[in-house]
Amino acid sequence: MNIQIELVLIGLSILFFLSILAGKASSKFGVPALLLFLSVGMLSGSDGLGIQFENIQAAQIIGTIALCIILFSGGLDTKIAEIRPIFAQGVVLATIGVLLTALISGVLIWWILGMTMQSAGVGLLTAMLLAATMSSTDSASVFSILRSKGLHLKNNLRPMLELESGSNDPMAYILVITLIEIIKLEAVPNYWLVGFQLLLQLIIGALAGFALGKLAVYVINRIRIGNDSLYPILVFTFCIFIFSLTYFIKGNSYLAVYIGGLVIGNAKFVHKRSSLNFFDGLAWMSQLLMFLTLGLLVNPAELIPIIVPSLIISFVMIFISRPLTVFLCLLPFCKMANKDKTYISWVGLRGAVPIIFAIIPLAEQVPHARLIFNIVFFCTLVSLLVQGTSLPIMAKWLGLAEKPREIKKLRDFDVEFSEEIKSITAEIEISRNILAFGNRLMDLPLPDKTLAVMVKRGDKYFVPKGKTIIQEHDILLIITDDHEALLETYKTLKVDSTS
Repeated sequence: MNIQIELVLIGLSILFFLSILAGKASSKFGVPALLLFLSVGMLSGSDGLGIQFENIQAAQIIGTIALCIILFSGGLDTKIAEIRPIFAQGVVLATIGVLLTALISGVLIWWILGMTMQSAGVGLLTAMLLAATMSSTDSASVFSILRSKGLHLKNNLRPMLELESGSNDPMAYILVITLIEIIKLEAVPNYWLVGFQLLLQLIIGALAGFALGKLAVYVINRIRIGNDSLYPILVFTFCIFIFSLTYFIKGNSYLAVYIGGLVIGNAKFVHKRSSLNFFDGLAWMSQLLMFLTLGLLVNPAELIPIIVPSLIISFVMIFISRPLTVFLCLLPFCKMANKDKTYISWVGLRGAVPIIFAIIPLAEQVPHARLIFNIVFFCTLVSLLVQGTSLPIMAKWLGLAEKPREIKKLRDFDVEFSEEIKSITAEIEISRNILAFGNRLMDLPLPDKTLAVMVKRGDKYFVPKGKTIIQEHDILLIITDDHEALLETYKTLKVDSTS
């Protein structure tokens, strides 16, 4: 049956619009946007609006490209200065932690399915494969939820969680691929050889990501492009290049693209600000497209028979496997408080990555592949619903949420400084209380470190002087030396910094 491309495009536009509305609703009602994206996809699928989508290969391609962009964007936004103090803990969780999670969960899942679904005949290796698909903390979920919720965590917890989630997918991917090969061979492999290949892929991936990231920065700064809008596209080109080239040199592409993004994001290069903004939007669109696709792929009717075992598996992973793994991995780090470890345990979010990994057995036609996919999908829904919605509450209960130091973003002035310039810009709307000091700019008691640089009155902008008359509802653009100077300005003028 031939479908007009216009019909496909209008369908996609409607799905995107519904998902964007879902994202807006998520911030209002506290439900993770990713869960709502999945829901829109499910409701639009074969058991909902009737959109038929059974193309496993297409879903795998979309998921792989989207994950590549999300990991690269996560690396771009991660500051090395923030992750340096917790680098060792993050690496241990991203490697040994994934392995332990897979082993502990695999044994428990084998026992659970044996008790609840004996007729399925799921063996230990299949249970291990199911556990491996869910062994990593999902980067898309962690980046999206931690940042959209505006969580400010003490003790460097946020960079640690983002480092772990951004770098633990390679280990899970290798475990999934290895277990699929073992199941298909139906023979006992050489575990020393498997371990060596796993380590080699990680090393090659890390080195390739670092070297190609450095090369990207060099090329971006040396090349001269007449059209400035092409620089973000150039950075995107390197993102895809790093991912694909690492695959051909037998390294782990997921680790390489994250480290490549980390190297590029922490270097100085031309049009860095516009490139970072471009990838913020691209990563969000990738998450939206990925979760929509995965939602379309599932048949809700198939989830009903596996509700009971999936619920048990979900809560076993949330309350047993993840906490046990975290506390064992962080045992050498004696200075870390138990409440920090508890919160890290709670942020063991499942999301798109486990579902993408669960597509691989479907594509490889592994026995019980559809059962694995359905259980992983259901466990992801439970994780996003239970853990994703409660991250701010858990942080407050454990005393790990700190007062945010961020300021309100500029709305009336499109002005941004490079990260190297430490000055801070902010907007102040002139109110009657401020005019009580006088109606001239020079009458305002601005601190020494604060300067008023521009005024917006209606649709007009102008640079003020000391004798400039200011009016109620004028928007004043100010620049300060640092955050403390800005807070002092707010306090002096009696302005609410959060309004």
